[in-house]
Amino acid sequence: MSELDPLRYPIGRPRLPAAPLTPAERTHYLQQLAELPAQLTAAAHHAGGERLQLPYRPGGWTGRQVIHHVADSHLNAYCRFRLALTEENPTIRPYDEQAWAELPDVAATPITVSLALLENLHSRWVTLLHHLDEAQWQRTFYHPGNQKTATLDQTLALYAWHGRHHLAHLSLLG
Repeated sequence: MSELDPLRYPIGRPRLPAAPLTPAERTHYLQQLAELPAQLTAAAHHAGGERLQLPYRPGGWTGRQVIHHVADSHLNAYCRFRLALTEENPTIRPYDEQAWAELPDVAATPITVSLALLENLHSRWVTLLHHLDEAQWQRTFYHPGNQKTATLDQTLALYAWHGRHHLAHLSLLG
């Protein structure tokens, strides 16, 4: 473990469930997804404009990049859920998160745009997820980047973690 790991992974690394989630576990993760946009907005407000221009750790993204990244990542996750629900074990399209974080729109777009996107995206995403049955939660997609197949249960747990992970990064800004 490197000395930067507590800054890189302030809530620890993700742990994906090996077995199907219980309804209570799903409810817990769904609540985290539902609450994330408001929590990110509050964290951005608390950090303030100046500190959002700073990296949360040496060599890390700025607060601005983190917020835009969460919007990019969760938009991709939403599409992955929809693909898994409508295709048989689809191969999803990975993307270069670092390259996306350096695109010019990240510096030029106010964070309020990505925060509003997350608010609306999570509203739609959580609505979809509340309507899934047990069999749908076990549907899968294949990620060629890590060469693994993931269930929607596992992906729900991952993205609930992902939101908390980046929320913790924003808290490191002050």
